[in-house]
Amino acid sequence: MQRIVSTESSATVPSGLRIAAAFAWRLLVVAAALALGIWLIIELKLLVIPLLVAILVTALLWPAFAFMLRHRVPKVPAIVISVIGTLAIVAGLMWLVGWQIGAQWASVRERTAGAIDSLRQGLVTGPLGLTEAQIDDMLHQLGQFLQQQADLLWSGALAIGSTVGHIGTGFVLSVFILLCLLTDGAGIWRWTVRLFPKQARVAIDGAGRAGWNTLVNYARTQLLVATIDAVGIGLGAFLLGVPLAVPVAVLVFLGSFVPIVGAVVTGILAVFLALVYNGWWIALWMLVVVLGVQQLEGHVLQPVVMGSAVKVHPLAVVLVVAGGAMIAGIPGALFAVPLAAFINVVAVYLSHKAWKGDAALEDVDLIWNTVPRTRKGSA
Repeated sequence: MQRIVSTESSATVPSGLRIAAAFAWRLLVVAAALALGIWLIIELKLLVIPLLVAILVTALLWPAFAFMLRHRVPKVPAIVISVIGTLAIVAGLMWLVGWQIGAQWASVRERTAGAIDSLRQGLVTGPLGLTEAQIDDMLHQLGQFLQQQADLLWSGALAIGSTVGHIGTGFVLSVFILLCLLTDGAGIWRWTVRLFPKQARVAIDGAGRAGWNTLVNYARTQLLVATIDAVGIGLGAFLLGVPLAVPVAVLVFLGSFVPIVGAVVTGILAVFLALVYNGWWIALWMLVVVLGVQQLEGHVLQPVVMGSAVKVHPLAVVLVVAGGAMIAGIPGALFAVPLAAFINVVAVYLSHKAWKGDAALEDVDLIWNTVPRTRKGSA
C-alpha cells in the first residue's frame, strides 16, 4: 500500500520538478566534495602552495630542459643548468631592483611629495574649490580602501605564510619538489597512475598527459607574454625618463603571470608613477606605451609565435582570477588559471574518451586548447 501511495504521489509531481530535484541533489553532493577539497587545501596550505609553485616552475623550465635532453645533455647537468640558471636570473633581477631603488628612492620621494602638494593646491584653487578638510577626508577614505584591499589579498585563505620562517620553508620545499620532478617526474607519474583501478589507468594516464601539455603550453605562453610586457614597458619608462624603470619592468614581468588582471594592474602602476614624478604629458605617453605593448603581444607576437596552442577566453580568465583571489588571495589569483586550464582539458578528455582514439580533441570547442587547430583544407 505504501509503495502504491508513493508511486501515485510521484506521478503527481511534474517531470520538470523531478528533473530539477535530481540535478539539485547531485549538485549539492558535488558542492560538498569541492568544499571538502578546499578545506583540505587550506589546512595543508604550507604543503600545497610549494607543490603548486614547483609544478608551475617545472612547466616553465620543461621546454628548455627537454631541449637539452633531446640534444644528448646528461640529465644531471641539464637539471643543474635549469635550476641554477633560473636562480641566477632571479637573483640578478632582484639585485638590479635593489640597486635602482637605492639610487633613485630619495629623488622619487621628493618629487612625489612635490607632485602631491601641487595636486592638493590645484584642488583647492581650481574649479572644484575643495577645502583642505574635504581633501584630507577623501585621502583618508582612499587609504582605508587600499588597506582593506591589501588585507584581502595578503590574508587570503591560502596566504603563503605570515612569518619569514614559513616563506623560507616553502622556498626550500619548492626547490626540493622541483628537483624531484625534473629528476624522476615520469616515475612519480607512473606511481600515481597505479593508485587508480587497473581498468581506469589508460584513461587517467592520457588525461594527465593532456593536462600536462596544456600546463606547459600555458607556462610557455605566459613567459612569452611576461617577457614582452616587461621589456616593452620597462624600455618605454626608461626612454621617457620615468624613475625606477627596472623595478617597474620586474613588477610587470611578475604581474603578467596573472593573466589580463596582472598586466592591467602593473601597467596602471607604471602610468601612476609617471604621473606623480614626470607630469601629465609623460604619463599620457606612458599610457600609450603600456597599451601599445599589450596590444602588440596580444594580437601580433603571441599568435605568430604560439599559433593556437593555448586559447584562453578573456571572460573565463577574469572570472577565474577573481574567484581565485577571493578564495585564496594572491596564490589563488596566480594558480587559478593554470588549474582551471588543467581541469578543463582533463574533464573534456575523459568525457570524450579520447584515449580510445575515436574522438579528437581538436574538434572540441575548448576554452583552453592543447593542440593547435588545423585550418580547413590544409594537410
